[in-house]
Amino acid sequence: ESELELCQPTGDGPIARHLQRWGEGLYAGGLAATNIDRLQAHLAAEKIAAVAEGGQLFLDPADAFGMPLVLSQYEPKPRRPGPVNYLYEITNTLASDWRQAAAHYARIFGLDARRFSAIGSARFGYQGTLTLFNPPARLDRIELSEAHDGNFAMGRFVARRGDSLYMCYVDANDVPDIVARLERAAARWTPRSKEGGAERHGLWVHPSALSGLLLGVSRRSLAWEWSGRPDLVQPLAA
Repeated sequence: ESELELCQPTGDGPIARHLQRWGEGLYAGGLAATNIDRLQAHLAAEKIAAVAEGGQLFLDPADAFGMPLVLSQYEPKPRRPGPVNYLYEITNTLASDWRQAAAHYARIFGLDARRFSAIGSARFGYQGTLTLFNPPARLDRIELSEAHDGNFAMGRFVARRGDSLYMCYVDANDVPDIVARLERAAARWTPRSKEGGAERHGLWVHPSALSGLLLGVSRRSLAWEWSGRPDLVQPLAA
């Protein structure tokens, strides 16, 4: 169900212009709908222009607070063996008011804003909300993070790019296995825990390790801890 798409320009276009301006990194976020035709009709009714190509819908960043979005028909796929279960989050960093962004996404995607979960971090200098699509069945969401403090990486990113796409998150079963893989590859990463010792809960993979992509990793279900349902977090084995 989840995938990372690698895009290389073949000529002038949005991908080439993005690379020329910002270098390698995260370009667009992807979402899936159970009925793409119905979604297209809903977007049209909400005065959101979506370009249809190859069975997908492409939203202009102006209609998604600086994020290019690609909308696809949902197709269940068998999970292949590996350390990552699925992608569950893209982060929309904001200079704009996060409340306006939340109301916008609720409107254009028909989301129930009562299900959203407020967030904020003194460690990373932001506040906002999680636009949870289908809780508690799934973690899928857009994180809205309003950040203005240049003392933090997210605030500096927003100062350069304004409303934009910042990072994404994956769910994993075995965080120590991912740590071992990163160490073997001499890839930079930051632990989630502060107490030291072997990291078992989550981490962030530095963009230098993934061609400009900042990737968060959390162990199975841990993201419910900051998503309004800590009771759904699966405890670690002793």
